[in-house]
Formats: sequence, C-alpha cells, structure tokens
Amino acid sequence: MIRSTLILTAALCLILGWPAGGAAAVPPTDWPDGNDILGAVDANASSRNKRLEATMVIHGRRGTRTVESRSWIEGTRQSFTEFLAPARESGTKMLKQEDQLWTYSPGTDRIIKISGHLLRQAVMGSDLSYEDLLEDPQLSKLYRAQTAGVDTVLGRACWILDLVSTGRDVAYHSRKVWVDQERSVVLREERFAKSGTLLKTTEVEEVRQVQQRWIAGRVVFRDMLKGGEGTEFVLQTIDFDMDIPSHVFSKASLRK
Repeated sequence: MIRSTLILTAALCLILGWPAGGAAAVPPTDWPDGNDILGAVDANASSRNKRLEATMVIHGRRGTRTVESRSWIEGTRQSFTEFLAPARESGTKMLKQEDQLWTYSPGTDRIIKISGHLLRQAVMGSDLSYEDLLEDPQLSKLYRAQTAGVDTVLGRACWILDLVSTGRDVAYHSRKVWVDQERSVVLREERFAKSGTLLKTTEVEEVRQVQQRWIAGRVVFRDMLKGGEGTEFVLQTIDFDMDIPSHVFSKASLRK
C-alpha cells in the first residue's frame, strides 16, 4: 500500500510539475495569491533607511577584482555610495535621488549625470547596470504577480512567482522569482526582456537574519548577454532604521 502511494505521489509530481520534496505538500488550490507573497517580500526588505558595507567580486574576462563600498540608503528614494577599494576606485561616489543618478570621479574631479543609454552600462565592470541601481526595490509597485509553482532552493520550500510589468518604465518586462515560503526572501531570480530573452539571473548563496528580518548575505548576479562567471555581492555589515544626516544625500557630498 505504501509503495503504491509513493508511486502515485511521484506520478502527480511529474504531471502537475510539483517538486518531489517538502514543497509539494501544498496543492495548487491552496497556493496563496502571488501579489500577497510579493507584498510580504517587500515588507521584509523595506526599512526607513539603512547603512551597509559590501564587497563586489567581479569576475571579468581579464581576471577577478574586488571592489569595496559603503552605502547610505533612505527608503526607496535616495542613496549615496562611496567606493573604498581598490586604490584606483577609492573616492568614486554615486548619488541617487528619485529617478536621477550622478557619479563623481576624483581622478577627473567631475560630477556626471547618468542618463539615457549610459544607464545600461555596467557599474565598475560588474554584471550590474546603473539601471539596476535606479530601479525601485519594491517590486509590488512595478509588477503584478501570479503564483506559478513550488520548488526547493537552498533546502528551503519556495513559491515560484511569475511577474509581469504593470506598464511603468522598467528595465525588465517580466521576471520569475523563487521566494522562501517562511522567510519571504527571494532566493533566485530570472529577468526577461519583452521579447522573452533572458537578460540576467541572481542566485542567493547565503541568507542571514539581521534585526528581526531575513536578508541575502551573498548573491551572484549574472548578465546572460555577456556571459562569464558573474559578480558576487557580499554583504559585510548592515544597520537598519538609523539616523542619517540629510546632507549625505546632496550633490555637495559627492566632492567631500
């Protein structure tokens, strides 16, 4: 009897697309609404502001290099980033205000506004573009979501969501995301053009708990159009809901 039940379960997994693991315990009729799941993701990730230090390990065609940075972020509106290492990048800064972005290079002592086609350029030669940095991190404002399945990532039961743009000006027309069912953190993502071409992927390799919320501690970004081993983003430290002086988010701070 047990063997027959196992065979029947395996057959259902193949027919219905359920993974043969713990995530298969929830039938499609009981899947939660995709927009509710996406809202929980945004609620877990959002904060009044935050300060963080991070490392990007960029695997390029000419070798691997490591870039260290420190950032201050206010909600989804403003952010300020200063690059600390290597020496040739030290002192380079970026300022985001709403949908505008400026960079400062100490080598030229110039402030440049990044707009138009420049937004598609890679940041420091990484797999992230300036367009990625400008995007509103609250996906529920940009996409409508549909629960498309269940899967297991990093040993965690996940909901698979199909996201389609609501029509606003976004870098990616659609996405497929894998959301940890319990922690409401995205563990895997695929980003697509309107044509259906896969443009970028992200894979979370480490999740940690900080101040009662779950966040990705190590993520690998890959630009699928240029190939390569991708860019590792490693979070070193992060503090939430701290006081940040308003002058940090000013153009004057770029030259300080």
